[in-house]
Amino acid sequence: MGVLIDTHVFKTKKQTLASTIYDIAKKAGVSIATVSRVFNQSSSVSERTREKVLAVANEVGYHPQIHAQGLASKKSNTIMAVVPIISNYFFMEVLSGIQDKLLQNNYELNIFNVTAGTDFFNQVEHVLKRRWAEGYLFISIHLKDEEWARLKKYGVPITLIDEYYEGFDTVSVDNVQGAYKATQNLIGNGYRRIAMLSALETSKPILDRKEGYVAALKDAGLPFDEELVVRGDTLYRDGFTERGGYEAMTKILTMTPEVEACVCASDIQAVGALKAMQDLNKTIPIIGYDDIELAEYMGLSTIRQPMRDMGYFATQTLIDRFTNPEKAISQTIYTPELILRGSTDKS
Repeated sequence: MGVLIDTHVFKTKKQTLASTIYDIAKKAGVSIATVSRVFNQSSSVSERTREKVLAVANEVGYHPQIHAQGLASKKSNTIMAVVPIISNYFFMEVLSGIQDKLLQNNYELNIFNVTAGTDFFNQVEHVLKRRWAEGYLFISIHLKDEEWARLKKYGVPITLIDEYYEGFDTVSVDNVQGAYKATQNLIGNGYRRIAMLSALETSKPILDRKEGYVAALKDAGLPFDEELVVRGDTLYRDGFTERGGYEAMTKILTMTPEVEACVCASDIQAVGALKAMQDLNKTIPIIGYDDIELAEYMGLSTIRQPMRDMGYFATQTLIDRFTNPEKAISQTIYTPELILRGSTDKS
C-alpha cells in the first residue's frame, strides 16, 4: 500500500450552509410571503418580481421545486458517487472501497454517471440542484477552479477523489511523483530514449504524469522530446483504454530512432501496449500506472495507487463532515509506490 502523507490544511472560513427562503427574501428585497408565492407559481406576483426572486434563488443555489417537496432538509442517509466512467478498473476499485465503508454505516450508495461533452459541468451541477443525496463523492471529476467555486454555493457536503480544490475535502495521489518514479527507474536501468504512452493531453492525470516524466528526464540531464509523448487515435474514455494503448504502442515501436523503454499512463493502456508488442514481435520495458489486479497476473511493472483505500478514506471524511460541518477542510495525498515485475526485466 502507498504511504499516507497527512497534509491537513486548516481554513478559517466556515462551510457555507444551504440558503433558505429567508435569505432569498432578504437579498431580493421582498417579503417571505412573496418568495413563497413565487415558488408556488401564484398569479398574484408580478412578472418582474418573479424574475428577480428566481434570479436570486439561482445565484445562491436554492431550487424551490426540491425544497417544496421537503427533500433538501431531510436526512436521506444516501451518499452519491459522481463518476465520468463506471466500466473502468480504477473507478471500480475506488467504488469498492466506498462500499466497504458504507457497509459499516447506515448509508445507501447511488451512482451518477456524467458523460463527456460540452454540457459536462451542467450535468455535474444538475446533481447538486436535485438534492438527491446527503453528501457527494466526486471521483475524477476535473473542473476549473471557478466551476468548483460555483458548486460550493450549494452548501452540501462534498469530498473529491483524484482531484484537488482548496474549498472541499480531497483525497488524491501524487501523480507527478508517480510518473517521476517510473521514469527514474528506467533511466537508472540505462535507458535514455524513453517514451510516455499518453492519453487525452488536457486530462488532469495526463498533465500531472507528464510533468513527472519531464522532471525525471531533466534531473537526469536528458532532453525532453515532445514527439516521444504518444497517444492512440481512439479517444473513447479519453484514451484510457486497451485500444488506446495498442494504437499508441504501435506508433512507438515504429519510431526512428528506436524507443528503448516506455512509461504508460495507465495499466489498462499497458494491456493494449503489450498486445501490440506481441503482434509486432518486438518488446521494450514498460511500466504501467494504477496496479489493477490484472497487472500482477500479466507481470506488469506499475505505479500502485491505493485505489480502494482512497474510496474508503474519502467516504469516512464525508461522513465526518455530516456530523461536524464546520471542521477544518482536509487535503489528503497518498504517495504512489513503484511495483517491479517482469515487464521491466533486463534479461
